[in-house]
Amino acid sequence: MINPGYIVVEGPIGVGKTTLAKKLAETFGSELLLEGASDNPFISKFYENPRAAALPTQLFFLLQRARQMQELRQGDMFNPVRVADFLIEKDHLFAELTLDQDELQLYQQVYENLTFDVPVPDLVIYLQAPVEILLDRIQARGIQYERMIEFSYLQRLSDAYVEFFYHYSDAPLLIVNAADIDFASSDDDFQQLLERVKLVRNGRHYFNPAKDF
Repeated sequence: MINPGYIVVEGPIGVGKTTLAKKLAETFGSELLLEGASDNPFISKFYENPRAAALPTQLFFLLQRARQMQELRQGDMFNPVRVADFLIEKDHLFAELTLDQDELQLYQQVYENLTFDVPVPDLVIYLQAPVEILLDRIQARGIQYERMIEFSYLQRLSDAYVEFFYHYSDAPLLIVNAADIDFASSDDDFQQLLERVKLVRNGRHYFNPAKDF
């Protein structure tokens, strides 16, 4: 089995993508790229008043992620594995949910200029879980600004992810039912997923530790 060279872990807020990305990077001894939501000075303002702070929040994330992708392209190409907890193409997903039409047009112009040469992953892992579980996990981790996330927003976000990955075909895709998975404390769950990760080479695949299909 050959390890994927560039792995991206994706999914809605609270699904566990950063935890999994960190464990994969630790296992492979690889470079790790994280979204860094806490570095965004507009994020708490966004959850307090989404309409007022949507554009600066979105542009900050876009510039941050584009810079990370540029650093990835210019980095050590001999590093056997690199892991990220974001797919820059999904950035547009958030923009469409939060920006009005004029803001979206401005965002799109910036996006197209910043992302025309981003590297394509060798594998994308998409984690899914019901919104009720996402909310429970968000509350449990206790990040102050996330406590303002509403069920309706998270539902729309989860639906947008489903739609996005239904059409996604740029890289091999592993869709994971993460509702009952605890990558932080269950090594069995992680080892099962790791074995599947090493097998995926192309196409679309599904993984459920309770019923592998």
